[in-house]
Amino acid sequence: MSGESRHSLFLTPFIMKNTLRTALAVLALTASTWAAAQTTLLNVSYDVSREFYREINAAFVEHFRQTTGQDIRVDQSHGGSSAQARSVADGLAADVVTFNNTTDVDFLAGRGLVAADWRQRFAHQASPTTSTMLLLVRQGNPKNIRDWSDLIRPGVQVVMVNPKTGGNGRMAYLAAWGYVRNKGGSDADAQAFVNQLYRNVPVLARGGRDATGIFLQRNIGDVLVTFESEVVSVETEFGRGRVQAIHPSASLLTENPVAIVQRTVDRKGTATQAQAYLEFLFSPAGQEIAARHHMRPRDPAVLARHAQSFKPIRLFTVEEFFGSLAEAHRVHFNDGGLFDQIYTQRR
Repeated sequence: MSGESRHSLFLTPFIMKNTLRTALAVLALTASTWAAAQTTLLNVSYDVSREFYREINAAFVEHFRQTTGQDIRVDQSHGGSSAQARSVADGLAADVVTFNNTTDVDFLAGRGLVAADWRQRFAHQASPTTSTMLLLVRQGNPKNIRDWSDLIRPGVQVVMVNPKTGGNGRMAYLAAWGYVRNKGGSDADAQAFVNQLYRNVPVLARGGRDATGIFLQRNIGDVLVTFESEVVSVETEFGRGRVQAIHPSASLLTENPVAIVQRTVDRKGTATQAQAYLEFLFSPAGQEIAARHHMRPRDPAVLARHAQSFKPIRLFTVEEFFGSLAEAHRVHFNDGGLFDQIYTQRR
């Protein structure tokens, strides 16, 4: 073998190794560049919407790819609605917020993070879905819970969310109060009823999913007051047959408002993508996903297709008995308000 041939054989592995190293470096750089170029949105939401938005996000990513030819990723963050709103105010870089009550969005609007006219930015006052508060009991309903009135019986323990940290808790409180008013009772009657109710609450949860954990993992309580959609989440996470949903004679109509966080989208340049994401919630595809998760869709056709999932129930609004959610918050949930008075005097 000539010297030149021996030299070529010696260099071949060296050349191949360097070629491979170069190719891997190019691939890594390409992947890094693609990842940097890919738009990422952060949806900051309330506690019991995890499974719903997991499915929404996957569907939206595919929808966005098909309609724009672009890739996008949507991350999600969950906790008590009010705690989440405070986190956004403190700097959590949400592109959008999807809460379970309007006061938490108004809180951000008051700080200039959300447009003052956020309700006019989307249909239905920027609430793509509604819900209501139900009573979840253990399988077999051993305490024979049928309505709100059963929650104040001696020996019945009720798990609820702290109204100061989560919209779930505020809606449960207002639903119980409104139940009395709906029957013709006065505000004094309602306050007495709610006072008795909280005497039966052994612990206040931080958020809706925390409340579910207290009820099913720590095995505390006979009744869990939570959103209608949590029935599906419980069955998904804990298996069917663990709980029964009790539809009371009347309950509160709740709304799930959404908004774009201007501070974040202006900095990131994601306003168009954030708008498209929230609009997807109002689309037939988004409404269909909502219905499957026991969130009441706004689209009449979708609601009609899932009518068997939403039992008839007398739904009253916040405006009927409280004026507005902002007024209810001022009277009941501000520091020193009626909830503080009721809870500190419950023993």
